[in-house]
Amino acid sequence: MRTITDLAGDGGPRGIFDELSKREVRRAALTAVAVPGYQVPFGSREMPVARGWGSGGLQVTLALVGQDDRLKVIDQGEDGGVNASNLRRLVVGHVGCEEETDTGKASLIQSRHRIPETPLRADQVLVLQVPVPEPLRAVEHDVREQRRMHAEADYSRMWVGLYEDIVRNGVVTKTAGYPCTVNGRYLISPTPIPRFDVPKLDRAEHLTLFGAGREKRIYAVPPHTRVEPLVFDDIPFEVEHTPGAGCRHCGSEGSYLVEVPSVDGSVAWVCSDTDFCARNREMER
Repeated sequence: MRTITDLAGDGGPRGIFDELSKREVRRAALTAVAVPGYQVPFGSREMPVARGWGSGGLQVTLALVGQDDRLKVIDQGEDGGVNASNLRRLVVGHVGCEEETDTGKASLIQSRHRIPETPLRADQVLVLQVPVPEPLRAVEHDVREQRRMHAEADYSRMWVGLYEDIVRNGVVTKTAGYPCTVNGRYLISPTPIPRFDVPKLDRAEHLTLFGAGREKRIYAVPPHTRVEPLVFDDIPFEVEHTPGAGCRHCGSEGSYLVEVPSVDGSVAWVCSDTDFCARNREMER
């Protein structure tokens, strides 16, 4: 009797992620692209990273990356972070692809909590790590009810939650992972990216894939797809901005800035995207 492995043929080197697993992830990704915003289940495998620390994004990356690719991995916009460095080393050691820190030269970018400041092209793919893919969990804990709400596009409870937030606080306090509709149909959590990055998903040139290893879900925003944050007509969507703040390294005032302590105890602002900041400094020279 032939086994599944026999039917699939030679999968090549097994390593940390065998070819059968890669094919399953690719099939799930294709379904996700065909139905934008829909959470596609897949058989999430055990990876050499803890679930919740990027195992979903790692599996999507391993399923897509090849030896000819140039891989960029960032953590909160930084190439040299511990999480980014370890994942990049892991993938490069397994696949044999080239490492890259220049956003413009990378063919595949895996990110945690940020979308690069440099606009991505149609020949680039962005993979985002997802800790909690279900946007309705904050308003509905029953999984069966969540599925019904998605099936019927019944997102009234999310609207009520946003309204109550405004009544209590005067503004929508939700920052990271702001709920969005994809192609006017499915509600998604765009991972814990800041609100600043949400507009970058709208009608973008590139494909964005979201991998949630712990929850065993993959969803996608294909190129040129509408991504619209939930907003009321009389309360516009606003991104993070601190008037007068600029990066102390490159002087940028239009990028996403984070606070860092200075030696004298004061607070300074720097670009979250270290590659974008470095490119700006090079242009000034």
